[in-house]
Amino acid sequence: MSEVKKGSKVKVHYEGKLEDGTTFDSSKDREPLEFEAGSGMVIKGFDNAVIGMKKGEEKEFKIKSEDAYGGRKNDLLREVPKEKLGGIDAKKGMVLQMQTPDGQALPVMVSEVKKDSVMIDFNHPLAGKDLVFNVKVEEIQ
Repeated sequence: MSEVKKGSKVKVHYEGKLEDGTTFDSSKDREPLEFEAGSGMVIKGFDNAVIGMKKGEEKEFKIKSEDAYGGRKNDLLREVPKEKLGGIDAKKGMVLQMQTPDGQALPVMVSEVKKDSVMIDFNHPLAGKDLVFNVKVEEIQ
């Protein structure tokens, strides 16, 4: 039986949870995730964990934040004048979609609301968090 090696094209079903058991993502109701193992298409810890798995194998593994979305960075907090929000009534914890200069959508979170401005957190929502994944290898090419 073949196993996942660096360069293998794999399809996996997965469920990603926070340490408290909250599910943040799952392929349960959609097609399996397809990627090239070891290529950096997925987070480092996920990539490393599937290497050596066999077709049909299921595994649970924990990924430290540094091998997932990295630690939180205070320099990714920015103060933005409220008038730049296009009339949005920003509230703490609200997730907004901003656009990068090249047109990509970027989810950001309002971390604080001030009189004339808001503090926007550009960290990935899962930055600084350890993650737990349940994975089943569906196909190896």
